[in-house]
Amino acid sequence: MKIGPYQLYSIETSEFALDGGAMFGIIPKPLWEKKAPVDEQNRIEMVTRSLLLISDEHKIIVDSGNGTKWQEKFKDIYRIDLDNLNLEKSLAKYGYTPTDITDVYCTHLHFDHIGGNTKLVDGKLEPVFSNATYWIQNENWALANSPSEKDAGSFMSDDWSVLEENDMIQFVDGRESFLPGIDQLLTYGHTTGMMHPIIGDTSQKLIYMADLVPMAAHIPLPWVMAYDNQPVRTVKEKGEILPRIVDEDWIIFFEHDPVHQASSVQFDGKHYKLKDTVTISE
Repeated sequence: MKIGPYQLYSIETSEFALDGGAMFGIIPKPLWEKKAPVDEQNRIEMVTRSLLLISDEHKIIVDSGNGTKWQEKFKDIYRIDLDNLNLEKSLAKYGYTPTDITDVYCTHLHFDHIGGNTKLVDGKLEPVFSNATYWIQNENWALANSPSEKDAGSFMSDDWSVLEENDMIQFVDGRESFLPGIDQLLTYGHTTGMMHPIIGDTSQKLIYMADLVPMAAHIPLPWVMAYDNQPVRTVKEKGEILPRIVDEDWIIFFEHDPVHQASSVQFDGKHYKLKDTVTISE
């Protein structure tokens, strides 16, 4: 798929699983389980999916997934599987390596979104994208470095400490464009200052939904996560952007859906729901 100056590729970086109840908040299990079956520990199947944007001047990756720095204990808790899907394999599929990347767009600093920013080599942290600028929203940076008790388990400083030490981070407010051909939506319900890139031209727009709509099952307004810091605000933010997505026929990109890379959205007069599945890249 090509939009504006960019060729777009879907980059799956890991398979993992999270508690279904946490992923769907107040929605009763008999409803959400129809869309996301659980394993014996009540976990639902998920992926981490990045978006690769290639132009003549930039090679941008939006989020980098869980990464590889995991102890076996936590790999088991989150059922992280890097054998079938991983960052390097997915990039290589389209002829790229991490050293080719010029920019890393961090929607927010939760571990399953930026864990792939860094790696351990002989016990020492190194940047995965050694030639890239890492773009980080300043309010989310402040929260990540001074989290509440609720937030603390979602942020891991190993995902960014070596980047800061090597002056590889560019801080932005997320309200102004900072990469060519990409606009921003900024949301606060899931976490403070989550950035959503919008890639567009005169005929098509695509928005990377991150954790505002992590899976196709989360398109309906009240289907939000218990992980959200302000779930009521998440509902409000979805209610503000989804009408425009429907009216202008945008594509929404799912970071965590194991089946759907992206889709269009429809409104039936009462509910927002998936319209047509869209394949960004094979």
